Amino acid sequence: MKRFPGHLAAGTPTEPDGARPEPDGSPVGPEGSPVGPDGLPVGPDGSSAGPDPAAARILPALAVALARELSRRADEERHLMRQARTNPTPQVRRGLVECRRTNADALATIVRRHGWPTADLVGAPASTAALMILLHAPDLDFQLRCRDLIAQATADGRCPGPHHAYIADHCAVELGQPQFYGTRVDPATFRPYPIRRPETLEERRRDVGLGPLDEQMRTLRRGA
Repeated sequence: MKRFPGHLAAGTPTEPDGARPEPDGSPVGPEGSPVGPDGLPVGPDGSSAGPDPAAARILPALAVALARELSRRADEERHLMRQARTNPTPQVRRGLVECRRTNADALATIVRRHGWPTADLVGAPASTAALMILLHAPDLDFQLRCRDLIAQATADGRCPGPHHAYIADHCAVELGQPQFYGTRVDPATFRPYPIRRPETLEERRRDVGLGPLDEQMRTLRRGA
């Protein structure tokens, strides 16, 4: 397995629509996939045990349900983020914090049951939605665990390389360490947080499918 910078052993510090009830009262998600008490899709046996190493073999209807759930939650968070920018009242900010907390809890349940929602499992848009939820999760330990799952999935070709870059940099910055790919920007200075071995930065960015850092910064400035 190819190893990317920022991928260490788990735990090592570095970086659907809503469910509806069936006639018998048991909840099911979209496409008839079953859901647990928390409203999240579960496997055919209803188990919430650890992730199946062959998670990609889950039923297609369940994969669709997971994708819809992740996309719905990410869309809700984006809506609240826009509200918080245009109308930053305490109530709106509390709503965003609560949304991020519940989204992170839902993602943790999905990861526990099915492993990381890779692009080959739920599709690229939903996998990107999962990454957004993860980056805004309040639990750094959870982010560190998922970072290594994403690194392995990226090395296996089941997730886009930039997904690993974003979570690896996020975790590194949160731990007070230099980032690897320059994806985290300090909002106070509008410059990237410190970067590890900057002389080889562009090579690392190419390895994971990122464009030049200057191009990234120009895009950010245009959107500021």
